[in-house]
Formats: sequence, structure tokens, C-alpha cells
Amino acid sequence: MPANHSVFSPPAFLLTGFPGLEHFHIWISIPICSMYFVAIAGNCTILFIIKTDQTLHEPMYYFLFMLALSDLGLSSATLPTVLSVLWFNHRVIHFDACLTQMYLIHTFSIVESGILLSMAFDRLVAIRNPLRYTMILTNDAIVKIGLGVALRAAFLVFPASLLLKRLQYRKENLLSYSFCVHQDIMKAACSDRRISSIYGLLVMLSSTGVDSLLLVLSYIMILRTVLGVATKEERFKALNTCISHICAVLTFYIPMLGLTMIHRYGKNAPPIAYILIANVYLLVPPLVNPIVYSVKTKQIRARIIGKFRRE
Repeated sequence: MPANHSVFSPPAFLLTGFPGLEHFHIWISIPICSMYFVAIAGNCTILFIIKTDQTLHEPMYYFLFMLALSDLGLSSATLPTVLSVLWFNHRVIHFDACLTQMYLIHTFSIVESGILLSMAFDRLVAIRNPLRYTMILTNDAIVKIGLGVALRAAFLVFPASLLLKRLQYRKENLLSYSFCVHQDIMKAACSDRRISSIYGLLVMLSSTGVDSLLLVLSYIMILRTVLGVATKEERFKALNTCISHICAVLTFYIPMLGLTMIHRYGKNAPPIAYILIANVYLLVPPLVNPIVYSVKTKQIRARIIGKFRRE
């Protein structure tokens, strides 16, 4: 009877920092927390610049506003437990709190994937049909795209949380990271997790999987259009508008691919490899996106410089 009680009572999870380096957690936290704070500050700056400058109220910048919001959400969902582990060695997180964090992390990740696809569509329309650009991407259309992206993510991830809640766990369960993600929670279950595993795979394929294929298709169409342009200067100008977006896509999908590959094929990889790639996947896109768009987007760069000069 006591054994059954330990399985069915509300479980707790133990988060993991950097195994074997616990004495250096404070020092490790300095670069990690600095990057998180830079990411939050950078995305808040992008949001402020776009919101307060009427000249930036255009489709491209609306999508950038949504990207900054999703990056801010992703950083805010991850940072509290990372800080609690690295600063205070507080590793215990209760089941419902863990599920909530998992829901937010995966929701914002899928939202980001959808926004990156929307931005690719924006560039495709701007390059292929520049004269009809504002007619196709009206404010109503952008609102509908944004709502569609957010609702898709929210509804896809919610059943995954319910399926995890139905599983049985031990009283204490060791997780691999300093935050909660679906695959890690699922691995801790001591009951049949096949349905949860299959649903998780379906969510990944129907969200980031479909989005990545459509992104590739969008850029194939963009390249075909650009190569049909008469002069080298026009080709360069057209492609230059896509560089920031390509950087955002690569910083989002490369760490995701690395994490997927190491989970599937890196069974002999040291635990630190999993932890580093998982942290890169959640930290790098929110950090890099505002920097790239601030440097490469002339209008954003000019507004930021103008704000600092006035102050």
C-alpha cells in the first residue's frame, strides 16, 4: 500500500543544473543570466520602438513585434527556474508548476515557429507582388495570422499537458534540465507513456515540421523570383531584405535539430551535452533575434540610435 501511495500522490520533480559543476553554479550563472537579461532588454526595446514609432506600423514590423513578444514569453517562462537552480540550488518544482512551465515553453516555441513562417510569407509577398503587398497584408489579415498562430500553439500543447497529468510518477522524479519540457517529464513516468509519446511526435510534425517545410518552399519561390530580376543590384537588394529573417530561422531551427538528434542518436553523449544544447535552444533565439534585427534593419537601427542620442 505505501508503494502505491508514493506512485499516486502528487509528485515533485528535481531540476538539474550542471552535474558535477554545482560548486561553480554561481560563476556559470553570470554569463547565462547576462544573456537572459540582454534578451529581455533587447526584445523590450524592439517592442517599444515599434509601438511608439508610427512609421514602423507596417506588416514587416508587426510580425517583428510578434516575434519579440514570443521571444520575451520564452525567456520569461524559462528564467525563474534557471535562476532558482543556479543561484539558490532550489531544485524542487511541484507537478502543476512544472506542467505550467512546460506548457508555456512549448507554446511559445510553436508560436515562434509560426511567426517565422508568417515572416517568410511577408517577404515572399513583398518580393513577388510588391504592388499588391499592402492589399494582401492588411491589418485585418495580420491580426488573423497572429491569432491563428497563437491559437494553434495553445490548442496543440494543451492535450499534451492533460496526457502527462494522467500518467503515474514516483514521489520524486529527477529531470535533466533546469526547466520542464515534455520529453523530460514523459521519461520520468512509471506507467505506459506510448499515447503521450505519439501525441508529442504528432504535435512536433504538425507544427515545426510543417512550418519548416513551408519555410523551405517559401525561400525556393523567393529565390526563383530574385533570380529572374534583371540586375545584380536589384537581386542583392531583394535578398538583403531576407538576411535578418534567415538568421532568425537558423538560430531557431539549428539548436532544435541538434536537440532532436542528440535525444535520438546520442545515447552515449555525456549529460552536459544535453544540457548545453537545451539551454542554447531556449536562450539563443531570444538573444540573437533583437540583435540581428537591430543591426541589419536600417529603420530599427536608426530609431534606436535616435532614442539614445536624444537622451
